[in-house]
Amino acid sequence: MKQNNIANDVRQRLVEVGGKTSQDLGLGRIVGQIVVYLYLKDGECSLDQIGEDLGLSKAAVSVAARQLENLGIIRRSWRKGDRKTYYRTADNIASALQQGLLAFVGQKIQIVASELDRANEMIETAANGNNGDPEIHFVHERIKRAKLLRDRLARLMGSPLVKLFVRS
Repeated sequence: MKQNNIANDVRQRLVEVGGKTSQDLGLGRIVGQIVVYLYLKDGECSLDQIGEDLGLSKAAVSVAARQLENLGIIRRSWRKGDRKTYYRTADNIASALQQGLLAFVGQKIQIVASELDRANEMIETAANGNNGDPEIHFVHERIKRAKLLRDRLARLMGSPLVKLFVRS
């Protein structure tokens, strides 16, 4: 097997693993595929090239690229005289991934926090009008425990140790 074929085969396998991992984390398959694809490319690539090489539509690549750019994992660049937008991985990909994942987890915690607060209001209203219902009492206690866990997780995410880990 030629060396070039081996390199392409390895890239393709890693792109698929990146896609599956990203999907497992809830970020979507295409997001992971693009990160790994760009990381394993020397230089920058246009949306057209990324889509063509990965067998994805330009629209799907564009949406995922914007998400990755917002997380700081990839960077946009331009070429003089060319109207296309090009992308490359962040200069310090490890730090960008850590910060991006930390921001992503923080957003998910906020979503859970809002839902827990709403659920708590509903169940407390129900508990005040129906003190004897064991199911309402059980759910109310579970929500209180979930809120404690959420608060601990939020404190952990904001701890100096986690911030130190992200900076290194």
